[in-house]
Amino acid sequence: QVQLVESGGGLVQPGGSLRLSCAASGDIFSIKAMGWYRQAPGKQRELVAALTSSGSTNYADSVKGRFTVSGDIPKKTAFLQMNSLKPEDTAVYYCNAKISTLILGARYEYKYWGQGTQVTVSS
Repeated sequence: QVQLVESGGGLVQPGGSLRLSCAASGDIFSIKAMGWYRQAPGKQRELVAALTSSGSTNYADSVKGRFTVSGDIPKKTAFLQMNSLKPEDTAVYYCNAKISTLILGARYEYKYWGQGTQVTVSS
């Protein structure tokens, strides 16, 4: 059993900042990558930012220069620092991780999701 728990969402004014946290726990052999997706009402879920175990990062064009993904994958944590927030950043933000588990000596990789945390940017 693997769990991803997010925290840090909330209501912020345009131009403000928020920091999201994600912690993974459970039967984890290794983590290949951790990242953040978001889904606004009526829209598809989209990748916001990702961090791999090798330290590389990837960002959606819409958040480059404003958001920073960081974390300590061996410690099973990831963060998303969001600055200069805009109303269009309003969405439910989901932590995502590619996690390997061992079952009877065989390694299996799955993609896991957190429960989501609401971020609302409004004056």
